[in-house]
Amino acid sequence: MTDRKISTLPAREFCEPRIEPEIMFGLKASPSTAMDEDALVAGIDWLALGYEVVQSPFPDWKFKPADTIAVNALHGALLIGERHAFAPRADAWRRELASFTAQLYCNDRLIDSGGGAAVLDSPLHALRHLVDMLAHDRHNPPLAAGEIVSTGTLTKAFPVKSGEIWHTSVAGIPLASVSLRFV
Repeated sequence: MTDRKISTLPAREFCEPRIEPEIMFGLKASPSTAMDEDALVAGIDWLALGYEVVQSPFPDWKFKPADTIAVNALHGALLIGERHAFAPRADAWRRELASFTAQLYCNDRLIDSGGGAAVLDSPLHALRHLVDMLAHDRHNPPLAAGEIVSTGTLTKAFPVKSGEIWHTSVAGIPLASVSLRFV
């Protein structure tokens, strides 16, 4: 294994945890449905590669969509990797977010490959979809400046356990890789 920063997380704190490598956006402005893509992009402060650890209190991950609402979704934890400024290379980020590839490793063994296209064709499209959904949901407020948006998994979600080290690297986009050890 190469020298890299490895964050740690106790697996025992979660019910049947799974790992999802994702793109995260930090918002500097509140997005709205009236925004065109240029305005939506202009409202992004930074992006990063990271992980969402999801969990399920339902044995073997068997549940109905309404069940996830009853337990306030499946979110367990969020790890945000190195943040990269969006504005200086906004046009390049747009192209790269739709076409980059991601490789997910467990204990240095390739487990799955995916990328930006796996997230509604681009993490930017996932952000737009979330903005549109919130605009039509009277129970949830719109996104605000300063919020962090996790856009969806770049690969399949995989079960994790103590002792494993997960690592994600990307190609076709200049984002720092991320590593997470479950203790």
